[in-house]
Amino acid sequence: MKEAMLYNPLEEGKVQCSLCSHRCVISPLKKGICGVRENREGKLFSLVFGQAISMRPDPIEKKPLFHLLPGSSSFSIATVGCNFHCLQCQNHELSQMPVEEKRIDGSVVPPSEIVSLAKEYRCQSISYTYTEPTIYFEYAYETAALASHEGIRNIFVTNGYMTEEALRTIQPYLDGANVDLKSYQEKFYKEVCGAKLQPVLESLKLMKEMGIWVEITTLVIPTLNDTEREFEEIAQFILSLGAEVPWHLSAFYPTYKMLNLPRTSATALHRAREIGVKAGLRYVYCGNIPGQGGEDTFCPQCGRNVIERMGFRVVKNDVVRGECRHCHGKIEGIWQ
Repeated sequence: MKEAMLYNPLEEGKVQCSLCSHRCVISPLKKGICGVRENREGKLFSLVFGQAISMRPDPIEKKPLFHLLPGSSSFSIATVGCNFHCLQCQNHELSQMPVEEKRIDGSVVPPSEIVSLAKEYRCQSISYTYTEPTIYFEYAYETAALASHEGIRNIFVTNGYMTEEALRTIQPYLDGANVDLKSYQEKFYKEVCGAKLQPVLESLKLMKEMGIWVEITTLVIPTLNDTEREFEEIAQFILSLGAEVPWHLSAFYPTYKMLNLPRTSATALHRAREIGVKAGLRYVYCGNIPGQGGEDTFCPQCGRNVIERMGFRVVKNDVVRGECRHCHGKIEGIWQ
């Protein structure tokens, strides 16, 4: 265990966690919504510090991040636990373990060893992913600080529910983030995720202001968040952040507690992509449908295909020092 960052003691031995926007008030011997932060005698402790449940090098395209060192490897780590309880969670065995099974699994791997492994596998970044990095913040923070010192970039793959305090704390070491914008409906966030929409929007705005490279993913779920109106609303919000912010539209497949809905069709994703492009977004992608289009990056100036992908693999890259090889137009992202 490790004493938590970002909490305040209250009366009667209670504490308030200020790590995520639930801002849980936790009584003695109780845990927060995430199931991995516990109040012991008026102090809040992380139960997952150094407890890695998953570690491996991944293509950075898997995050998905298409404009941050494309074609490179990112060393991915996770602990169990999450502050959302999404009905469609693809990693529910890990994310919901502390709450549903009342246990915490993992191997003892200190931050320094993660950085050493990232270097051993020649990874240019470390991704805090698979579950929600906010809930293992102390672990991610110490690892990111060490990695940054070694010239390794740090990436959060996140639901975006962290507080402003948490973002400002990690900001010196956080280079990029892929944020799930799951819907533009409060009802969806409440009923499907057990959360609220507005804190996610505020996190995205703050990340952009801080200079963190941001890409956004929306898992398109038939009948729940796949109307043209909702696609237009999300596209307009992303446009307010910046036309250069990439939007990944990902295909849903039935899993966990959402087995009654069909897979998302390629046609639906392409329709959503067209809405994003029409709104003025420069980079809109389709995911989970490899080989069916929507994976490539096109130069906003000359329209040529500058990065060709097949699934998680880069087939061609004509971006040179952030510019199109053909017309020298700017392609936004982190390229070196």
